[in-house]
Amino acid sequence: MKLFRYRTAEGVRPGLIDAEGKPRDLAQHVADVTPETLNPSVLAAIAALDARALPELEGALDYAPCVGGVGKFLCIGLNYSDHAQEVGASPPAHPILFMKANSAIIGACDDVCIPRGSKATDWEVELGVVIGQAAKYVTVEDALDHVAGYCIVNDVSERDFQMQLTGQWTKGKSCDTFGPIGPWLVTADEVPDPQALDLSCDVNGQRMQTGHTSRMIFSVAEIISHLSQLMTLHPGDVIATGTPPGVGMGQKPTPIFLQEGDVMELEIQGLGRQRQNLRADQ
Repeated sequence: MKLFRYRTAEGVRPGLIDAEGKPRDLAQHVADVTPETLNPSVLAAIAALDARALPELEGALDYAPCVGGVGKFLCIGLNYSDHAQEVGASPPAHPILFMKANSAIIGACDDVCIPRGSKATDWEVELGVVIGQAAKYVTVEDALDHVAGYCIVNDVSERDFQMQLTGQWTKGKSCDTFGPIGPWLVTADEVPDPQALDLSCDVNGQRMQTGHTSRMIFSVAEIISHLSQLMTLHPGDVIATGTPPGVGMGQKPTPIFLQEGDVMELEIQGLGRQRQNLRADQ
């Protein structure tokens, strides 16, 4: 299934994309797409509905973040071998973990704000993993059983804040609007192999990132298992699994960073598309 959340004058409502690609309203059956909705029994009940009987939504949708009530926003750094190479870093021995503030989360097509003082705002298309069942001390073999679904994440980053302000990467990752997720939460049954997906990111119509999840140093299952040894992963937690090569800081001979008026367009195979306009924060 492809689940989503969309904004109306009355608030955020849940929806799904039917087999013909038409958006349908789900509000008669679930209140929202939240951690409670990600329970396997709830997802099974939604999957059993006759989607054609749901109200069809007309016109352009204002997509909200594809999951509400996110608990933890966990991110893995330097997880593509070719990205590590482009920034001159050695492949890590263990997954590099940093946190992104939940207040950064926005919808897939909301504006991204360049923060005051920014000189190096950058793009990063990433496969997002949404946990559906609590995971603690899980094995690699069992890890994917704890996934509710997948989505696109743009791990927008301010490189000067990240590298020069002393401390953790979180400083350059958590600015307001730096976490677009969605447009859809695609349930795990539609993504039988998360290591077989194409990713791309265009900036102002120019292809900057082209990648494939098979190039991950640590697979989705390995990431989930590793993190679950350190903390319990709860339903609604989002994991951004790293970015392929082509980020702005890796451009040769001179890095390229985002400016007001730029447009980012991101796509992951089967997970939809994102489009964000850049504007200066007020």
